[in-house]
Amino acid sequence: MTSMARTSSAATPAPVLVRHAPGRGSLGGVGLMLAGSVSVQFGSACAALLFPRTGAAGAVALRVTFAAVLLLVATRPRLRGHSRADWALAGGFGLALGGMNLLFYQAIDRIPLGAAVTVEVLGPLLLSVAASRRAAGLLWAGLALAGVFLLGGGGFDRLNVAGVAFALAAGALWAAYIVLNARAGARFPRLDGLAIAMAVAALVSLPLGLGAAGGTLLEPAVLGLGLAIAVLSSAVPYTLELLALRRLPAATFAVLTSLAPALAAVAGYLVLGQGLSLPQCAAIALVVTASAGAVRTGNR
Repeated sequence: MTSMARTSSAATPAPVLVRHAPGRGSLGGVGLMLAGSVSVQFGSACAALLFPRTGAAGAVALRVTFAAVLLLVATRPRLRGHSRADWALAGGFGLALGGMNLLFYQAIDRIPLGAAVTVEVLGPLLLSVAASRRAAGLLWAGLALAGVFLLGGGGFDRLNVAGVAFALAAGALWAAYIVLNARAGARFPRLDGLAIAMAVAALVSLPLGLGAAGGTLLEPAVLGLGLAIAVLSSAVPYTLELLALRRLPAATFAVLTSLAPALAAVAGYLVLGQGLSLPQCAAIALVVTASAGAVRTGNR
């Protein structure tokens, strides 16, 4: 959703099992999680400000490359002692991460941020429904599809068909990202797998960004905004989400990530001036409810 979490759009580190003390710790964890989610969505909104100068591909290249450098410096991943299967997993993880960001940024270049995240979140939502194998999951899936249909006002041509298609494709890669993130977390210590995957994503996205924007990517103002986007979309949410996971049950953490479409709509309105109609706001509320319900059903 975004970081992660979309990262991304919000990439979310794999949950860890810890004991949670009720009270202030839980409230603090909720605050940390919400702050991380807000950071991801405002990072995406700021990225859209770069599109007129760099295009979507250029913005992705800056965000992912800076994020890779920050993660590599912070984690200093161990590169020796991994099997071919480990490297294949990290490579696939990186391709999913890079592709998810490229597709999502193409989507928000064509449709409002709130609408893009609402459509994108279908990927993780359907993955949650499939994993739960419960009849109630079909209810949540139906509610989400109804919300997405309402979002399009009965016809997605009003939202731009290509933009919706990019968001759907980004959602599919978001679901793949979740699966690969969990597997990488089991094979690599700490955030090593994520750091290596982000480096792979940078190697994929940087040539595309240079091809689209050329020397514009090296302009000081563009580099500065690109670094700010990487911090907002990656460094801050990864840190806050890890801290939140130490204070919250995994189920609560997952439910809070379901707020991504609503937070994206707020960020789109405040940063980009993207207003939504009342039916579209209702559609986002339906998808948020469906996402939270699917997560709760899957954790029972």
